[in-house]
Amino acid sequence: MTSGNEDRIVVKVDADLEDLIPGFLENRRDDIAQIKRLLDEGDYEKIARLGHSMKGSGGGYGFDEITRIGGMIEQLAMGRDMDGVRRQLESLSDYLDRVEVVYG
Repeated sequence: MTSGNEDRIVVKVDADLEDLIPGFLENRRDDIAQIKRLLDEGDYEKIARLGHSMKGSGGGYGFDEITRIGGMIEQLAMGRDMDGVRRQLESLSDYLDRVEVVYG
């Protein structure tokens, strides 16, 4: 049996960003819901734009994994790979569930 701490992903973020981070992470959860809706609509162009936006913003806040996943979503959407996008959304959701932000 493992404790929850073993599954945590610790990300150190500049203390100056502390007020912005909860909203940033909540917006990524909103992105997941929006991308799922866009998949149902088959709007791969908007999905690619959202992935591109994630790719651009993640690293600026210290979340390199969000940057990586956003880039993958962008590429997969451009290739119209619905299953691939869904897998990346699962990865993003898992990451958001496990990430623990440490300010300093």
